[in-house]
Amino acid sequence: MEAHRAFLCVLPVFVALLSDRFVALAAFSQSLDSDFTFTLPPGRKECFYQTMRKDASLEIEYQVLDGAGLDVDFDISSPSGQVLYSDYRKSDGVHTVETEDGDYMFCFDNTFSSVSEKIIFFELILDNMDADKDPDDWKEYVQGTDTLDMRLEDIMETINSVKARLGKSVQIQTVLRAFEARDRNIQESNYDRVNIWSVISLFVMMMVSSVQVYLVRSLFEDKRKVRT
Repeated sequence: MEAHRAFLCVLPVFVALLSDRFVALAAFSQSLDSDFTFTLPPGRKECFYQTMRKDASLEIEYQVLDGAGLDVDFDISSPSGQVLYSDYRKSDGVHTVETEDGDYMFCFDNTFSSVSEKIIFFELILDNMDADKDPDDWKEYVQGTDTLDMRLEDIMETINSVKARLGKSVQIQTVLRAFEARDRNIQESNYDRVNIWSVISLFVMMMVSSVQVYLVRSLFEDKRKVRT
């Protein structure tokens, strides 16, 4: 009974310490990511803006999923208007920028095409967007660290490692889905082309066969009957 009472007395303290640790872990910074798919009409240029802060990181990855040539012009500019990266008629690309305070502009240009529209997928990954938070603020949530045989630093490192790997897995799956969509569009386009050329080939073969039959019959016609 005494051991049972001692356990009941220690249990609330243990739960309180664990709750403090999870509150601290919830305050750690996380990377933000988002993806978007849009249609870029022929002869048009579309620009997007992303507000960033100093000492953060902006990573953008894009792919052309559908459209003649599967290519597009791309550029990204700093808040001061300086062009940081520029791609000419590429089907995909990945760029990472160490940012400063301001709005970053990235544009997709399809003005070189007057007929074909493009379906474009892009993904943004933002890191260190909460740089103003003091990395040591979590210490104020921790009480009695010597009471338990666990270290918050180890828990933090493990959780951050799992979070980073899960985020990378989600990013890779998103990119793979984009590749799958592009490959499917290419296959459907090739299927339509094969069907069109098959119909054209069949029509040509029928025309050639008709001409051959006519020529062969003309060789064996009785010219005397034609004269009479």
